[in-house]
Parts: sequence; structure tokens; C-alpha cells
Amino acid sequence: MAYWLVKSEPGAWSWDDHVKAGVAEWDGVRNHQAANNMRAMKIGERVFFYHSVTEKRIVGVMEVVKEAYPDPTDEAGAFIMVDFKALFPVVRPVTLAEIKDEPKLKNLPLVRHTRLSVLPVSDEEWKLLCTMTETSA
Repeated sequence: MAYWLVKSEPGAWSWDDHVKAGVAEWDGVRNHQAANNMRAMKIGERVFFYHSVTEKRIVGVMEVVKEAYPDPTDEAGAFIMVDFKALFPVVRPVTLAEIKDEPKLKNLPLVRHTRLSVLPVSDEEWKLLCTMTETSA
């Protein structure tokens, strides 16, 4: 099973918005690397929800419930979206500063590719982030 992290500005689409929706599509991604990461997602895989820009912290855990399909907001038809189900908030939100301070996370794409909005998380990184967030995911 693969693990992932997706980023959203809380003013555009927040964890609370996703919780209210329950299951919602993740659309509007216009970066090819991020879209390729979404194409690799499989049903049942776990995903951290990260509030970017103002908060810069992991706030929740979701699950992939529908694999890649065409994004109707993309008029060119080149990009896709996936559906996520909100599972639960993390017990303790973990900030980007805390993540950067952890040497074992120095290769996490969140640290290395700061503008990428959909990123893979290795098994080891996932376990460590679960420990840091005090979350069993």
C-alpha cells in the first residue's frame, strides 16, 4: 500500500470542508507531477490532509475511495481527479517546521518539493508522521 499527502489552502478547501462533505473529489490539480501521483493512487490508500500557506500543518487523514478519472474543470481534458473520504483529524497537528526539524524526514517531498500539492510518503515517513501526530492511521 502506498501513502500520500495532499495540500490545500484552508481558505479554498479546508479539512472541515472535506469532513462536512464526507467524500469529495480532489480537482483542480494542474501540475503534471502531482497529477501523475494522483494517477498512481489506489482505492484504500491513506492520505494526510495538509493545510498549506497560512497554517502549514498536517490536520487530517483521508482514504482514496475512487481512482483517477477526468477532471471536468480542465477544459483541455489533460488532468484528472480522485475522490477522498475524510476519516479523522490527527490528534496533534504537525507543522512544517516540526517536519523540517526531524532529520528522518529530510527526503520527504514536502520538504524537498515545496510547491508540489500531491506527494508520496514512504512507509517509514508515514509511520514517523503518525507517531508525530499521535495518530494510528
